[in-house]
Amino acid sequence: MDQFFKIGDRGSSVATELRAGLTTFLAMAYIIVVNPLILEAGGVPIAAAVTATCVGAGIMTILMGVCANRPLACASGMGINSIVAYTLCGSMGLGWQTAMAVVLIEGIAILLLVLCGLREAIMEAIPVSLRRGISIGLGLFIAMIGLKDGGIILANADTLVSLGNVTDPTFLVGVISIVVTVVLYSVKVKGALLWGIVIAAVCGIPLGVTQIPTGLVAPLDFSTFGAPFMSDSDGVMGLVKAISTPTILLFAFSLMMSDFFDTMGTAMAVAKQGEFLTDDGRVEDIKPILIVDSAAAAVGGIMGASSITTFVESASGAADGGRTGLTSVFTGILFILAAFLSPLISCISSAATCGALVFVGFLMMGDAVMVKWNDVLEGFPTFMIIAGIPFTYSISNGIGLGFITYVVVAVVSGRSQYVRPLMWIAAIAFLLYFLLL
Repeated sequence: MDQFFKIGDRGSSVATELRAGLTTFLAMAYIIVVNPLILEAGGVPIAAAVTATCVGAGIMTILMGVCANRPLACASGMGINSIVAYTLCGSMGLGWQTAMAVVLIEGIAILLLVLCGLREAIMEAIPVSLRRGISIGLGLFIAMIGLKDGGIILANADTLVSLGNVTDPTFLVGVISIVVTVVLYSVKVKGALLWGIVIAAVCGIPLGVTQIPTGLVAPLDFSTFGAPFMSDSDGVMGLVKAISTPTILLFAFSLMMSDFFDTMGTAMAVAKQGEFLTDDGRVEDIKPILIVDSAAAAVGGIMGASSITTFVESASGAADGGRTGLTSVFTGILFILAAFLSPLISCISSAATCGALVFVGFLMMGDAVMVKWNDVLEGFPTFMIIAGIPFTYSISNGIGLGFITYVVVAVVSGRSQYVRPLMWIAAIAFLLYFLLL
């Protein structure tokens, strides 16, 4: 196992990898509850959605670990699942079988782009400053997710965001998780991020945030598997309807753009913590990561779990010492077990993971000092990415704003020769993406 995963070569150990895998799983465990609830709004049977979410995440995370040998975990992506439930199934009135067919089409399209080398080539064409901006923006995004889950920041109609209620139990658990994580990390306790989650979850029991499970085992329901090949309420196979309807295919393009660049940002964020990001912002051995991630999107559609993608919360496991695919394999096994033990896993509240995510955000801010802020071509587009990712609550939106801004600034400043051809293509694609939103 050490030879296969190169554990010793990367300065890790089996115990560290397993601990990091547990940290990643706990940081992602909310998806087991949240994804089925969102898909249920689109008509997907909730018991089947739970099974599809857990099994899909488990299989693809294990494949990521075995094929890419990096500490990256996959699960049904937030954002795309909302588009499936509330737009495709909701406002457009499509059956969930057709919506899953759209996810399948998007996954196949993005896999073909990877196999022909275009996805990797676009990543190579991104200027170093923008790559650093993606990493910094992801750090703020991760921290924002953690603070929101911990009830420390709340939505506000007048000020957009505001401080949460300091006496609210969720707020208290979130603060406990941050304080414990920072204290343990400062005194060099191994697994500080994991212990922060566990201690906060325990403290949440008397506060009523951590719920005591009413059961341990839940039955599995595989009725959504093969969703794109099932007939919807009109009696038409979902895949046939999706392929034959141009307006539906436009949504496949939108989903593809989101998946395409979300994974780019996530891979860079995890690579930064996992020490496989080069000095010029390139992710080492990126192709197998992209292949598995692209295949995961298609598999998510087939299983009825929505698009499965690489999770930015994987950075918490990498920050906790995960360096190899063994971290991912263990996370994947835990997801598969969770399919049977979902009542128990759902007890870990998202507030308990607040500290891990906020601390990872802090660790990712280091690249800010390496940006040439006095050069408007490097500084302003980088700023648009850094601000755009958390402010729009979307990795792909933030990256798109930065790409378009970079091309515009390069042209008006007479430095268009610095824009590589694929950057032009990416910027135009993002412009179309925004127009179709």
